Amino acid sequence: MRDMEPVKIVLVDDDEGICDSLAKILTKKGYHVAPFVSGMKALKSMKKSSYDILLTDLKMPEMNGIELLKEARAIDPELGVIIMTGFGEITSYLEAMDLGAAEYLNKPIKSHELELIIKKLTKGKEESLETC
Repeated sequence: MRDMEPVKIVLVDDDEGICDSLAKILTKKGYHVAPFVSGMKALKSMKKSSYDILLTDLKMPEMNGIELLKEARAIDPELGVIIMTGFGEITSYLEAMDLGAAEYLNKPIKSHELELIIKKLTKGKEESLETC
């Protein structure tokens, strides 16, 4: 049995403080995190590298979380997507879910809840690595 590869997360939030904090928390938990404050920069990275999860803010300048979700799904239809927002609205929730988001979380994000969601989304990956 080989060592498990860390779950790779692309993290996008235009608030640098939130982006840095979440990246540090997730990195300490053993995840490989690629943090971005721009959806466009995150997309460029997603075209070059594969990720397991996209964790993105909903309201951002330049490209919002829904637009990023659509673009990311075009690159990788299997990508697990978690939307974060400080402005939970039923219409954006429904749109995100219709487009295949796995979760829609209200800020402030509770790290233990986020970790449970990440584990749920990557369960298949972990099981397939264990059977190798």
